[in-house]
Amino acid sequence: MALHTWLLYLVAAMGLSLTPGPNSLLVLSHGALHGHRKTLFTVSGGALGFAALIALSMFGIGAVLQASASALTILKLVGGAYLVWLGIQLWRAPAIRLQPDASEADTRGATMLRQGLLTAVSNPKALLFYAAFLPQFIDPHRNLLIQFIVMAVIFVTVECIVEYLLALLAHRIRPLLERAGKRFNRVCGGLFVAIGVALPMMK
Repeated sequence: MALHTWLLYLVAAMGLSLTPGPNSLLVLSHGALHGHRKTLFTVSGGALGFAALIALSMFGIGAVLQASASALTILKLVGGAYLVWLGIQLWRAPAIRLQPDASEADTRGATMLRQGLLTAVSNPKALLFYAAFLPQFIDPHRNLLIQFIVMAVIFVTVECIVEYLLALLAHRIRPLLERAGKRFNRVCGGLFVAIGVALPMMK
């Protein structure tokens, strides 16, 4: 992966990690209920789930690229269209509402880790998202396995850092998201649309 591609991917991963999703909402709830240290179990579970989904997506992408040299262009165009569609859906989504029930919360680390893992892997949209997002940064003339490993490590690392910061600032972020949630969704949706339109056109 070329340096400029790596930097672009890093920025995109950071932006996409900030978009609201099931795992980020779970981390916010656990952070508000149990504190940021305890929520590390939830973050770790989510990281394992994301790593598994990325690996599955990469396996499928690699198989397609081996079957056809021109498949990368098709993957980029289809993936870009899917990212635009996700952006439109996020733009239209209602503001976030979090109402955690402390009386029903299980504070065992193993339970929180399992909840983070299951929340990540039980979302089929995540698998489609990685299959749409990752091909935008692939260089077919370089080693695919190394590129896949680099992208997986970067994305999971960024996701862990962002989710931990969400847990750390949960008490402050939750009211802010609830007040300005619609605008936040539109910013994130616009980011998806921009990525979906721009990246497939880049060489």
